[in-house]
Amino acid sequence: MTTGFPSPYQPINCEFHDLLEAHATLRKPVRIGIRDATGAVQYCTATITDLYAQNGAEYMSMSTGDTVRLDQIEEIDGTKLSDF
Repeated sequence: MTTGFPSPYQPINCEFHDLLEAHATLRKPVRIGIRDATGAVQYCTATITDLYAQNGAEYMSMSTGDTVRLDQIEEIDGTKLSDF
């Protein structure tokens, strides 16, 4: 899954970030909803392998080999970013 980054990075809620870190620590596959460049949400199942910051934005690496900017994530295992 490749996502575009057409807009400036918007930091995500700290509690949602903590949730991502918890899933990364568990190393279990999760269902991830990611907003693509057209605004549609695409879903995949993967293990979060890393969370890191680079060039003023935060990213998540997944077991699929894909990297996603954190503000493109809509939900993790049914927990929506918009709920925070």
